[in-house]
Amino acid sequence: MNTKTKRIIALSLLPQIVLVRLLSHYPNFVETYYSEGIYLWISTFLRVLTGWIPFSVGDIFYTLLAFSLLRYLFLKGKNVWKAPLHFFTDTGVSLSIGYFIFHLFWGLNYHRLPIEEKLEIERNYTLEELVEFNTYLIEKTNTLQFNITKDTAQAVFIPYSQKEVFKKTTAGYKSLSVIYPEFKYQPKSLKTSLYSLPLTYMGYGGYLNPFTNEAQVNGKIPILRFPTISGHEAGHQIGYSSESATNFIGFLVTANNKDPYFKYAAYSHALAYCLSDLRAKSESDFNRLWATLNPGVKKNYAELRSFWDGYENITEPVFKALFNSFLKANKQADGIHSYNKVVGLLINYHKAKGF
Repeated sequence: MNTKTKRIIALSLLPQIVLVRLLSHYPNFVETYYSEGIYLWISTFLRVLTGWIPFSVGDIFYTLLAFSLLRYLFLKGKNVWKAPLHFFTDTGVSLSIGYFIFHLFWGLNYHRLPIEEKLEIERNYTLEELVEFNTYLIEKTNTLQFNITKDTAQAVFIPYSQKEVFKKTTAGYKSLSVIYPEFKYQPKSLKTSLYSLPLTYMGYGGYLNPFTNEAQVNGKIPILRFPTISGHEAGHQIGYSSESATNFIGFLVTANNKDPYFKYAAYSHALAYCLSDLRAKSESDFNRLWATLNPGVKKNYAELRSFWDGYENITEPVFKALFNSFLKANKQADGIHSYNKVVGLLINYHKAKGF
């Protein structure tokens, strides 16, 4: 590639940024022509291309990319100060191409219509509604826990392998797509990440690779969280970027599964979000409702907390701060706290349509 071509590609980054910012003001346009249009073809093609491969192609791609960067710095790093324009041109070319592919393959979904508008529900809720919904979720979770274990004091263990969970998650999407065709998920591309250990230290349950459209689930996490996180990451694959939206989709997919273990995973996870929100808003109501929760459910929560505490380290806040900035840069004003915004979606969906 000659120098002139490189400079043109590098400088094209600026109009790309302007175009994306402009499109962010027209969510209906993005929804119609990208999220429900070209993206469906691109994502399907990528999943056909990589979904059948048993390991994460995207993780290997990132590994090769990292080695290529290190190789470049090793071989040409000493020339950075001698020829800075050449270095910055090469950097600009890489950023420009990466920015274009990211938004074409997936990133424009950040600017689609919010899921609550598509489902015609609200997000806002009162403390009274939060208390009432927590009461409902506790009753459901307690019932599911007892029906599975026949003992209120026994923790639930999901007796499935990770691959079996992926298979059941796909079946859950098939059932949900009967109600909501836009949630159709075919073909699948759910995999455990080769970087599960680093993901655990960073505090993440999984991620979507936007360049290969592979849903990466952290293979280290307790099996109790595997169904909802699998549903969450697949939610990103079908074009929903908002973390609260994919948390909500993950719940719907898992709760709609006929399997009682999946239902328990869904309701106990939703309850965890709602209890956390209630604790922040009314300690007395939280304590009162927490006392009504079966000891077996509390043991499951304690196991999850113990797992994450075991990997707590000084780098986790740094990675979460970086991801927080990334989310805010892509129209998720609440940043990493957008994960917890699922509470409003759950409450209002239940009010409007029930589950």
